[in-house]
Amino acid sequence: MFTLSGRKILLKAASLAALTAVAIAGICSPAMAQQADEEISFWEKGSERIGDIVDEGRQSILLSGYARHGRGTYSSERLKELNEDAWGFGVAKTRRNAKDNEEIVYALGIEDSHYKPQLMAGYAYQWTRPLSGKWEIAGGYTAMFMSRQDYFGGMPFPIALPLASIGTRDTKLMASYVPRLSKNKGNGDVLLLFMRFDLP
Repeated sequence: MFTLSGRKILLKAASLAALTAVAIAGICSPAMAQQADEEISFWEKGSERIGDIVDEGRQSILLSGYARHGRGTYSSERLKELNEDAWGFGVAKTRRNAKDNEEIVYALGIEDSHYKPQLMAGYAYQWTRPLSGKWEIAGGYTAMFMSRQDYFGGMPFPIALPLASIGTRDTKLMASYVPRLSKNKGNGDVLLLFMRFDLP
């Protein structure tokens, strides 16, 4: 279980990212968010939702191990300089909602492409579909705050990325993709693979 201090840290870090996700996904309509006489503010509603996931969700661990850089985006010489063994560890709370889709609040740290720490905390939503037996696939998005040494001097910044997974309800291979960030080669086009294990 998360300690009280750990819960507070995860809740505060993920709340901003989750609220960004809520706005991006249109979970709350703009009209509702703009009502001046609304008893529960947009911030309070989002914080309450994240709190429910942290309180009710299953504890999970995240293990990262591979980041593939697009071979058409990076030269062979550049690829030799980049780290693709994106080892890392994280914790999460995962909850199935009334529609049997997944909501996740997480914090994850990995070794980035330049062998430097990359820290992430945020919210993820996945629409799930059964395959065969216990197997299922899922797709959705994550909105997070990320910290990297090569962007903004290490200051956290918001980002939203696609997310997909395959596995069982308890164990999943997950993937997120950073698209090419400009027309210039050597920027973005990275696929991150990691595992999620839900604890009993």
